[in-house]
Amino acid sequence: MIRVMRMSAKAEYAVRAMVQLATVAEGELVKTDDLAKAQGIPPQFLVDILSDLRTDRLVRSHRGRDGGYALARTAAEISIADVLRCIDGPLASVRDIGLGDLPYSGPTAALTDVWRALRASMRSVLEETTLDDVARGELPGHVATLAHDYVGQEEERGHG
Repeated sequence: MIRVMRMSAKAEYAVRAMVQLATVAEGELVKTDDLAKAQGIPPQFLVDILSDLRTDRLVRSHRGRDGGYALARTAAEISIADVLRCIDGPLASVRDIGLGDLPYSGPTAALTDVWRALRASMRSVLEETTLDDVARGELPGHVATLAHDYVGQEEERGHG
């Protein structure tokens, strides 16, 4: 079983929350309820997400009446991959086995390279796209090109 970029709701919410935090002025803290409301995330679910993000040092928090959350580093230093790995673990895996340990032989031997290419392409998008890129709506060139090409392919198939 190949586990390929099947993003959980928790991971998707985490990315949305982090991009929202990326739009806040440096030093400003956002309360959990305000963050939940801004992105339509169930507040109790967001509490768990923020706890995971804090444990991985992607966000920092301050308690108290004036407390809240902020990014632990600049938005330009946190990739989408950082957030996804924090919440869901590795970006792609095949039966939780290392790619070099897959038991492929004969006509299936090249599948290992297919899985490597898949992982590399996901990394090139997710590791090179930062929260700042998304918050500004200015994706890296290769990411914007892939997205544009995908839209064109979907329109050709009649799924646009």
